[in-house]
Amino acid sequence: MQKYVFFHNFAAEISKKNIDMKKIIALLAFVMFFISLNAQTPKEIYQEGKALYEAKKYKEAFPKFLSAAEKGNKKAQYYLGRCYDKGRGVAEDNKAAFEWYQKSANQEFAKAQYRLGKCYLKGKVVAKDEKKAAELFKLAVGNPKGGDEVLKDIKKEASEGDSDAKKILNLIKD
Repeated sequence: MQKYVFFHNFAAEISKKNIDMKKIIALLAFVMFFISLNAQTPKEIYQEGKALYEAKKYKEAFPKFLSAAEKGNKKAQYYLGRCYDKGRGVAEDNKAAFEWYQKSANQEFAKAQYRLGKCYLKGKVVAKDEKKAAELFKLAVGNPKGGDEVLKDIKKEASEGDSDAKKILNLIKD
């Protein structure tokens, strides 16, 4: 009710002062247009966050990733998962990490599919499930957008003696 009264009084004042409504509408339209020009896209926000993350400015990167992730950017969702997973810029939270990895993986982001697979492999937040982990690892390495990079990283880690990476290679062979 108060909003109505405010707008009613505002309109009454405008009419008393004989202000041209067309000019007011044109001015408001111009202001809204100008504001929209300065609005960033989720991709731009994610890119700012990634630059900060790579500079190890995690506390500054986190809100950028959160903003872009909430708008559906799959890469930001993945990096938000990494932040929660490793406690970078935010308190470590495995449940939140899993949820963001899952959102990103649902949009077919290879690195998120891989990280989600690791959650199932280790039983992190979810029940340990090697079959589900293998499915996710296969999706990740078979992903036409980034799968080859994921496979290269797994092979590199395995060659350096990482037992999880060796296990993952065996799981994706079957």
